[in-house]
Amino acid sequence: MLEDCKTAQERWGGVHALIDRWLEQRYDMLVTLVDLREFCDADVTAVSKPRIDAFSEALMDYISAGHFEIYPQLREEAKAFEDREALTVADKLLARVDASTQLVLDFDAEYATPSRCQRYTDRLPGWLEKLGATMTERFLLEDQLISRLHAVHAPTVSARQAADDQSVRTD
Repeated sequence: MLEDCKTAQERWGGVHALIDRWLEQRYDMLVTLVDLREFCDADVTAVSKPRIDAFSEALMDYISAGHFEIYPQLREEAKAFEDREALTVADKLLARVDASTQLVLDFDAEYATPSRCQRYTDRLPGWLEKLGATMTERFLLEDQLISRLHAVHAPTVSARQAADDQSVRTD
């Protein structure tokens, strides 16, 4: 998962400073997830509320930046290029991204207080597994969104890349 994140950062880095920062947030959140998973594997009963909070905060910051900064900016770029097809693709991709947001909010609520953390410690490994899989899918969708709304408008896009971007699955 971390390697996939690095690949996306290499592919899209430099496109725009906001996206660069967001991809760095993605990577940092993944490092926190991996750290928490490893800690759970060693002794789930010893996982502290601050450790869970650090992960939850990184996760919430990441999805919030997507919803409130990145996705609107990408849609504005598509509008600026009068790319209605890209907007349609974006709507389909974002609907699929939104499905994962509820899982993140549920996780945050489940571990919101010290007593809830203590009560649900045994559920944490399952949550982390589910969140890891969900975020992996979300990253793929977000990368498709960046590809469709940026790459087709970049002046150096090769014909092959543009064709690949046109064939992004949205169903």
